[in-house]
Amino acid sequence: MSDDRYQIGMENLKKMNPDSYRDLEKLLNSIAPDMARYIAEFPYGDIYSRPGLDLKTRELVTVASVTTMGCAQAQLKSHIHGALNVGCTPREIIEVIIQMAVYAGFPISINGLIAAKEVFEERNEEFEK
Repeated sequence: MSDDRYQIGMENLKKMNPDSYRDLEKLLNSIAPDMARYIAEFPYGDIYSRPGLDLKTRELVTVASVTTMGCAQAQLKSHIHGALNVGCTPREIIEVIIQMAVYAGFPISINGLIAAKEVFEERNEEFEK
């Protein structure tokens, strides 16, 4: 079962953001190699592969959630990349982050927008101002 979970997780990660996962895997291998496998298996193997939501919707929800944390900029940027990779538009990502101002506050939303802008610029993505 675990190998199946890992393979399914890796398939999802290849669609979303394989480079980010490989960078994280390299980082974790020096301190806690099992953690990288857990990440591939649980969120990406078990949760992201559940029926009911497509990868685009799951990434928008994740961008919203990580934005509200306010302390996970690297993970937010990774999920913004992932959202773009599975078909989200910059406008959709911006709107999700703006909406988080209602529930988590303006400072957190502003930080999320700054992270999004950095990702868009890094990828040369066009976005409405």
